[in-house]
Amino acid sequence: MVKHVIIWDFKDELTAEQKKAAALRMKTGLEALVGVVEGLKSLHVATDLLDSSNGDIMLDSEFEDEKALAYYADHPAHVKVKEYVRTVVKSRKCADYKI
Repeated sequence: MVKHVIIWDFKDELTAEQKKAAALRMKTGLEALVGVVEGLKSLHVATDLLDSSNGDIMLDSEFEDEKALAYYADHPAHVKVKEYVRTVVKSRKCADYKI
């Protein structure tokens, strides 16, 4: 199994309302990929991170193996969500590891 964790920061120019809407759209789109992308076992997007966090929104997902993670990266349903994400975030940090 492989864990894939992403932490994003929204663009500074977005208002609080725009960030909230973007977070909901990201959460809805990404969590809908479970059952669509083969090898994706679970995916959760946390939108209400504590003030102690170093980011605005987080994805925590689990895949069967590294091959499944690579498949997810290029899957058309994921690419569609990713294209939107790129319009609202300024930075992205990723951690992938075996469990």
